[in-house]
Amino acid sequence: MRDAGKWFAAAAAVIALDQLAKFLVARSFTAGETLEIAPFFNLVLVYNVGAAFSFLSDAAGWQRYLFIAIAAAASIWIVYLLVRYPRHRLFCAALSLVLGGALGNVIDRLAVGAVIDFLDFHALGYHWPAFNLADSAISTGAALLILDGLLHSKKGESAGKAKS
Repeated sequence: MRDAGKWFAAAAAVIALDQLAKFLVARSFTAGETLEIAPFFNLVLVYNVGAAFSFLSDAAGWQRYLFIAIAAAASIWIVYLLVRYPRHRLFCAALSLVLGGALGNVIDRLAVGAVIDFLDFHALGYHWPAFNLADSAISTGAALLILDGLLHSKKGESAGKAKS
């Protein structure tokens, strides 16, 4: 468990940065307010009751509990993997990002009933759906998990089968 401590600290850092950024945006903006930072980037305050890309955002409210349950189950599994394989650096770094991001968004769902999104990228009249630092951590962690899987498949092993 002690070896996994640095991975839990990394996840906690993701949560702290995510929550700080959301606090500052929520304190400085009203819902829907936009501030242009660059020709391709705005800060905006959006309360997303759905999941990625506002999936299920028009549901009757039950989705909040579904997304909390999914994140809780995934977090428990990630904690197990971090404790089981703490010396697999790329694998655990990726899991730490996913864990921190998932819990950052769960905090929002529990506290305000929706995820606070504020990063708005756009180009040529097209807008990427607003997102936050937790979403970025989850996406980066997922990409690193894929990279880890590819690297280990070339060596003939996976993080789960490699010797600890």
